[in-house]
Amino acid sequence: MTQPNQRLAAIDIGTNSIRCVVVEVDAAGRFKTLDDEKATVRLGEGLAGSGEISPQAWQRAEEALLRMKMIASGYGARAIEAVATSAVRKARNGQAFVDAMAASTGIEIVVISGDEEADLALLSARNNFDLENLRCALVDIGGGSLEIIVTADALIETICSLDLGTLVLTERFFSKDPVPEKDLNALRKHVRSALKKNLDVQEFDVQCLIGSGGTMTTIAGMVMAMRNEQYSSLHGYEVLRSEVVHLVAMLRRKTLKERKAVQGLSADRADIILAGVATVDEVMRYLDVNFLRVNAHGIRQGLILKSLAKHGLTAPQPQAQNGMASVLDFARHCHVNENHANQVAMLALRIFDTVSPLTDLDGRSRQLLEAAAILHDVGYFINYDKHHQHSYHLIRHANLFGFSPQEKEIVANLARYHRKKTPRKKHENFARLPADVQRQVKQLAGILRLADGLDRRRNQAVKSMECQLADARLSITLHSDEDLSVELHSGKIRSDLLGEAFRCDVSLHIRRTPAGQEAVTPG
Repeated sequence: MTQPNQRLAAIDIGTNSIRCVVVEVDAAGRFKTLDDEKATVRLGEGLAGSGEISPQAWQRAEEALLRMKMIASGYGARAIEAVATSAVRKARNGQAFVDAMAASTGIEIVVISGDEEADLALLSARNNFDLENLRCALVDIGGGSLEIIVTADALIETICSLDLGTLVLTERFFSKDPVPEKDLNALRKHVRSALKKNLDVQEFDVQCLIGSGGTMTTIAGMVMAMRNEQYSSLHGYEVLRSEVVHLVAMLRRKTLKERKAVQGLSADRADIILAGVATVDEVMRYLDVNFLRVNAHGIRQGLILKSLAKHGLTAPQPQAQNGMASVLDFARHCHVNENHANQVAMLALRIFDTVSPLTDLDGRSRQLLEAAAILHDVGYFINYDKHHQHSYHLIRHANLFGFSPQEKEIVANLARYHRKKTPRKKHENFARLPADVQRQVKQLAGILRLADGLDRRRNQAVKSMECQLADARLSITLHSDEDLSVELHSGKIRSDLLGEAFRCDVSLHIRRTPAGQEAVTPG
């Protein structure tokens, strides 16, 4: 008998904020988020000086936990798993706080160590990113502590937990508004000293940094605003170290009031964000990493995954080991015609391999084209009319493993332009893309439009295809043992954008192959 869907709640009690997520779990152990509640309680406020959780912070936390308990109960959560991190771990009255919360809210809180925090961050990262064949640093920064996990092929090499949280550092180093440069330099020196003392960088050759926690998502939000980009999620967003450096300089010059007005920065984090961004900058410099990829889910998701196993609702292994697996899963969920999708992908990639020397499209562009070819018709799931536009909206909100927000936006735009109108500046979805990405979308969409046209009857009539490029002329010869007049007509109409984007002339030809005789495609 199939087990009915069940609901769980996870609460992360941090130094700066408390977060509660409620999820619904199906019989296969897959889960979806139903609710995500946040309360900025500043549990660690004044902790460095007094050594205790203050009465005011205590009360704020109790009110937030009571509210979250009601939310979880309203959703019918069968269990609430709650963990407390740095502030409760360090406070002299931490155990008294745990006991009092259990008595007043009914929530049993487990105080976890820095290493256990790191384990949860790693569990979440494994569930969201492909860590295979990669040496990576996972960095989770909270209000009280900073955790760094260095991995190789998704295996832990070292874990380091440091007292470098944003609230702790702000209270220790910043007392004036705006922050004097000498105070910022003192913070930087302290962070560098802690890193040098606890993490031997000579042992590692880190290729990328994956960051979680409120500071990381706030960095992503501010950079997205600076770039004038608009994506449906911050998860997977990539930030260059040069942009982090720029943020530090910009934030230091501003007063608290001015920081509260910065786009992408929430007012309740404006007082501690400079310490957080400066710390991230120092970590990136120390590890010699040039870009940051954001994990917007953090340790709450790690806690959910751990809770599933605890309650016998074991989740599957991380969602996918490569991006195409999640693309196929999403396509099947939307009931796409897989034969047509695979045919379009095959034709599109053959064209791509021929025309890519004309431009700077790389292997990742090829993967984005393949994903778009598989997903271009998912909009049928909503309606036939304007299904290309429905495809755009479905893809940009889809949970595609391993795709950054910009990459997902590219795939969505390619699907949007696989038929009907070509990209126009007046189209909001196209206009908000950076100029280089607009060019990439035009080129890849041109390929996709033609490939889709070459399977106009959706019966895979084109058995193979020759593509030759010479003197800015692309010659495509279609092989089949049946009449391809429909595909030829459609292909000629659909080749317009490709010719424009690659500045080449496109010609299509047919070569009939007798039934039973396989055509040989060069190269």
